[in-house]
Amino acid sequence: MTSPDFDIHACPSPAYVVDDALLRKNLELLRQVQEASGARILLALKGFAMWDTFPLVSQYLVGTTASGQDEARLGAETFGGEVHVYSPAFTPEEMAVVLQYADHISFNSPGQWRRFRETVAAAPRQVSCGLRVNPEHSTGAVPLYDPCAPGSRLGTRVSDLAEGDLEGLEGLHFHTLCEQNSDALEETLAAFEAKFGQYLAGLRWVNFGGGHHITRADYDIERLVRVIRGFRERHPHLIVYLEPGEAIALNTGYLVCSVLDIVENDGPNLILDTSATAHMPDVLEMPYRPHIIGAGEPGEKPFTYRLGGTTCLAGDVIGRYSFDQPLAIGDRLVFTDMAHYTMVKTTTFNGIRLPSICRVDERSREVRTVKTFGYEDYMQRLS
Repeated sequence: MTSPDFDIHACPSPAYVVDDALLRKNLELLRQVQEASGARILLALKGFAMWDTFPLVSQYLVGTTASGQDEARLGAETFGGEVHVYSPAFTPEEMAVVLQYADHISFNSPGQWRRFRETVAAAPRQVSCGLRVNPEHSTGAVPLYDPCAPGSRLGTRVSDLAEGDLEGLEGLHFHTLCEQNSDALEETLAAFEAKFGQYLAGLRWVNFGGGHHITRADYDIERLVRVIRGFRERHPHLIVYLEPGEAIALNTGYLVCSVLDIVENDGPNLILDTSATAHMPDVLEMPYRPHIIGAGEPGEKPFTYRLGGTTCLAGDVIGRYSFDQPLAIGDRLVFTDMAHYTMVKTTTFNGIRLPSICRVDERSREVRTVKTFGYEDYMQRLS
């Protein structure tokens, strides 16, 4: 991402800032993919759920996909369109709520389907149900994000399907990718058809899941369209869904923060008013090194600092970065690509307040603060 053309001092610190112009650019590309391939694209709320942007996003995508009752309700009430829901397991209480909002439900196992089949049939709304399956074909490099890893609890293997398990179901759902290109989908789809192709004739839809990095600069869109169109030609009766979370908000947002202190210990440590563990946990979980505008690798520029957050966790460290000029207390830093899997994963560990949420207007480039957080947000979570 290039340097932002908005005033970084016009928002609170810390703050997530989503640029509407960049968001629309992604959405335009996703609309082209839908038109060229015939697939329907859903917004995965687990990746990006900034509902203040949904009047814009809903102009391009057909609906949302949720991981449970609260996301389903959020999608139905703030986005509209189709509401798809999947969970590794539902409770009866949660299912009662989900059935108020869901158009599609993917069950993780035949056992869950049998448990709730009559409940679904008795619901006042018609719901199309499917089964998440495991193609047993790993393409990712990080085991933490591999639903096809040995012993995975996510999805049903073909060897575990018994006669009658798919009776009454209308779709199959696989989700195996993570930040990957369309070649990984092509491989996975071949494995899926080899294992589950025998069941496709009697279905209405197939969901190719998420992890498709469609809006990344090097993503092979031509291959994606070819793969989807080829599948639809082989199975013209099936509706194809994609449900990326990252692709919608990839490279559309920033995290603006400030330097609070500089502490010496084998080099200067910057203490920021943000946190890896509380505000950008994928930095520690993935792990990865987020980009800072104007910064370089350690030693690349004259002044190198170790950046850490304000929690008590010793490992709340973002990384080492170098800068052209020495930094001072009060300086602002801008992390890039901080829209997806950030706001949805924040915590108030140590009572650290959540970053504010802002948007940048497409035309005026003015910054609008959508939400700020305070004591009540922390307190209400705990009793």
